[in-house]
Amino acid sequence: MTTTTAPANDVDIQAVAGLAGKIQEEPTVAETTWRAQVTWDRGFRSHADIRDFAPITSDEPASLGGTDTGPNPVEQLLGALGNCLAVGYAANATAAGITIEDLRIDLEGDLNLHTFLGLDPDGNAGYEQLRVRVHLDSDATPDQLRELHQTVTGTSPVGHTLSRAVPLSIELA
Repeated sequence: MTTTTAPANDVDIQAVAGLAGKIQEEPTVAETTWRAQVTWDRGFRSHADIRDFAPITSDEPASLGGTDTGPNPVEQLLGALGNCLAVGYAANATAAGITIEDLRIDLEGDLNLHTFLGLDPDGNAGYEQLRVRVHLDSDATPDQLRELHQTVTGTSPVGHTLSRAVPLSIELA
């Protein structure tokens, strides 16, 4: 009887290594474009269609005039960062031979609603600060965990996007 085992941390590291090798051979393969389409569903409800996945619902809490049928956009931003970091920990731990037993990432951010509500048009409508706490249970040594953490935080696409100014163009079609 042949038994197959799941890849370490359930990560297909061969696929990742294959992509990295292809990019080394053909650097332009690394230049990718990602897309989403958001459709308004009435009130403060909308949904995002991304590739062939089920729509991702967005709404505001009742205290902000919504019907609380889904996370709001600023909560989704926190989720995007946490999910990106989780991918980084899983991929880089697997590549380093580290088995993850449990991973939880707690995220929170401070947002002042004055500008969003039109009460301070010159203020900042976005987050003032984001805080992330990673809880990682693994077979790694403390030194391995520090190195893994530095690698993940140094290579996170969402982390990099949030930590620097990114040109943004919003056009009315």
